[in-house]
Amino acid sequence: MKSVIVTGGAGFIGANYLHTLFADENFSGKILNIDKLTYAGNLDSLQDLESKYGNSRYFFVRADICDAEKMKEVINQFKPDTIVHFAAESHVDRSIDGPMEFVKTNLVGTATLLNAALEYYRTLQEAEKKNFRFHHISTDEVFGSLGESGMFTEETAYDPSSPYSASKAGSDHLVRAWQRTFGLPITISNCSNNYGPYQFPEKLIPLMILNCLAHKPLPVYGKGLNVRDWLFVTDHCEAINIIIRKGKFGETYNIGGHNEMKNIDIVTTICKILDELEPSPTLNSYTELITYVKDRPGHDLRYAIDAGKIEKDLRWKPAETFETGIRKTISWYLENREWWQNIQNNNYRQERLGLG
Repeated sequence: MKSVIVTGGAGFIGANYLHTLFADENFSGKILNIDKLTYAGNLDSLQDLESKYGNSRYFFVRADICDAEKMKEVINQFKPDTIVHFAAESHVDRSIDGPMEFVKTNLVGTATLLNAALEYYRTLQEAEKKNFRFHHISTDEVFGSLGESGMFTEETAYDPSSPYSASKAGSDHLVRAWQRTFGLPITISNCSNNYGPYQFPEKLIPLMILNCLAHKPLPVYGKGLNVRDWLFVTDHCEAINIIIRKGKFGETYNIGGHNEMKNIDIVTTICKILDELEPSPTLNSYTELITYVKDRPGHDLRYAIDAGKIEKDLRWKPAETFETGIRKTISWYLENREWWQNIQNNNYRQERLGLG
């Protein structure tokens, strides 16, 4: 990993990945961040990296992965040995309101990027080809919904429920096809729900934190009984690096946090920690703000990742429990108010989406 292209590096997981990679003492290379800077792309998340490494080891290009000529140009100029593909539309509720944007970015964009990567790969010398890898980041949502028992493994059949998860499932298939048909060396990871610093406040955990601080209602879909496996974002980023360095070409690895929790338990946990760290001047507890709302259409009941393969084959396990990770996350949002206030000042009001 001497010359790394990261797509979607201004997004939530992408920005955390850039921070994790530059903090890795084993990494001394350079990174090109390609990001379209849609509503969730935020260069404020990368200001410290820009100041420290800008134009020496860190470079940024604003571009759309659907732009075939631009992708060919930047890949051929930067000459990567590794491409890490985060760029995607990722919010289920938004995919219900506007599915075609998800089809375009997640399917057409991924295919466009794969094609550009393949053309570049074919120009490499044999020794260079051995060091090249295309890593694709996906989601456990491609597997659909679990009942009260069982877990997703790498062999679980795909059964996506939303336009978002269907578009990610399709992108996974495209990545595998480029490997099986054309020989592009790829790896894929399917992760559980991420949380942590720099997450756009449309997602559950930052939304609840900011709504608490503003004394706004805390909307809980249905009865709050939907279960997710939660993964601290830095753990996810560490797992990605291990897969890139040690994973086998053509393989898929599930990345999970071993933290299954009901949505309502997530919300009450956030409230109780904020009751401790920043008590409300008017409420006995932030839990008084919990409001049950109409459920999301097609809302999957439960996700749970079996991360046994990556633990056994690559010796990775998450470092954070949910208890430690959620406290770190809440503290980050309390200590970095300017970051999320800038988002709110750009007319994002945390409104409900995806009612169908």
